[in-house]
Amino acid sequence: MESYEVLRDLAIILLFAKCFGILARKFKAPQVVGQIIAGLIVGPCLLGWISQTEFITEMAEVGVIILMFSVGLESDLKELIKTGPVAFLIACAGVFVPLVCGAVLYMGFYGVSPWGSENFYKAVFMGTIMTASVSITVASLQELGKIKSKVGTAIVSAAIIDDVIGIIVLTFVIGFKNPESNPGMVVVKTVAFFAVAIVGGFLVYKLFLTLDKRYPHTRRIPIVSVAFCFALSYIAEKYFGIADITGAYVAGVVLCNLSDNEYIERKVDVSSYMFFGPIFFASIGLKTSFDSMNGKLIAFCICFVIVALLAKVIGCGLVSRLCKYSGSDSLKIGVGMMTRGEVALIVAQKGLAAGLLTADYFTAVILLILVSSILTPIVLKLLYTREDKKAASAAS
Repeated sequence: MESYEVLRDLAIILLFAKCFGILARKFKAPQVVGQIIAGLIVGPCLLGWISQTEFITEMAEVGVIILMFSVGLESDLKELIKTGPVAFLIACAGVFVPLVCGAVLYMGFYGVSPWGSENFYKAVFMGTIMTASVSITVASLQELGKIKSKVGTAIVSAAIIDDVIGIIVLTFVIGFKNPESNPGMVVVKTVAFFAVAIVGGFLVYKLFLTLDKRYPHTRRIPIVSVAFCFALSYIAEKYFGIADITGAYVAGVVLCNLSDNEYIERKVDVSSYMFFGPIFFASIGLKTSFDSMNGKLIAFCICFVIVALLAKVIGCGLVSRLCKYSGSDSLKIGVGMMTRGEVALIVAQKGLAAGLLTADYFTAVILLILVSSILTPIVLKLLYTREDKKAASAAS
């Protein structure tokens, strides 16, 4: 492939991703859904204008790292600490129940496999995809004016912890799947990475505080921040065998309490929103294949979506009830936790690279994101509207 051909590919990807992103938003769906559809249309599935090249793969990898860095930057450590214990329990249920349900579902379709087999890890990985949470729920809660309510705070905090646990689970699954890996060493390396990240992160945070104080609102701050993100991603993958996105996420969490946090986030989002993000999401569409689509796979995709939605509602809802939330609030928390977004795609992308997922199963992930993103805001609004009507009738 001639080097200048990539310029044509980039032009097509960015233009189609933007147009379909806007179209998706018109239909009240996340823009990422439109960007994925753009990749499906221009890729081998339909028009065949673009194929997945090494260049696009590498740009998509940069995009996913920056995206996870942004997710980490958006974390609120103070809020996590404040609502920590309850949110942690809800998040654990939001990971454990979908993980088990997803694995059981896969084995139900493709056979029960012994521990350590290839099929066993694929089953666990399908459950891992189900663990990732909330993107559009936050926007829905803001629209309803409930983001700072007790329920809203619980959902947002649990979702953040949920994603952290999900990424850790992903790290373990990929580590265990490697035939050369020793399960004990996977655990040791994972613990060692987070120990180094905590100690090193504290020192880096102090360094950034000094930089932030001397050079507030200057471009050198976000530039050094992105460099730190890439460095920690490299260290995670190279020296600890941890997924690079874990390093990127931790880098964002380290810097999330800086006074210039929002400034860093805005600057990082410019490159992510305009360039790397669309390439990553479109690349999902480029890699999606319908060649092996058959009745069994279609049935699996439908069951995957249903199980993924119900597992979050049941798991998070029951634990919320045990934590003394009312039945109505517990249902809201369960429904609020059932959306899937960027992190689910990132997990799926990593599974494809590790050989834990084939391109055919991206259909199930995309369908889950689409259905959950449309359904969650509608159900949440109905639940809050019904509650408000009851309160109004009781007051009168």
